[in-house]
Amino acid sequence: MSEINKTKKTKTGSVVSNRMEKSIVVQVERKIKHALYGKYVKKTVKYIADDPENLCNIGDLVLIEECRPLSKRKRWRLRTIIDRSI
Repeated sequence: MSEINKTKKTKTGSVVSNRMEKSIVVQVERKIKHALYGKYVKKTVKYIADDPENLCNIGDLVLIEECRPLSKRKRWRLRTIIDRSI
């Protein structure tokens, strides 16, 4: 039986809230081309991610990865902090 390579999804975004204990809200922005007009439009999605040591602050650029469901809305885990905010 061959084993399937299951790589976890990762996303890069900025922290918009760290008010919760051991959790952060990460806003991921992407640009998509409008179907009719051809202009690039920004789309944003917010993800609730696990931050067990409360390391992140608002404005930090972070890398989050997919994990098992940790709570009702938390399905992502903090992997690394790419850039700290001032």
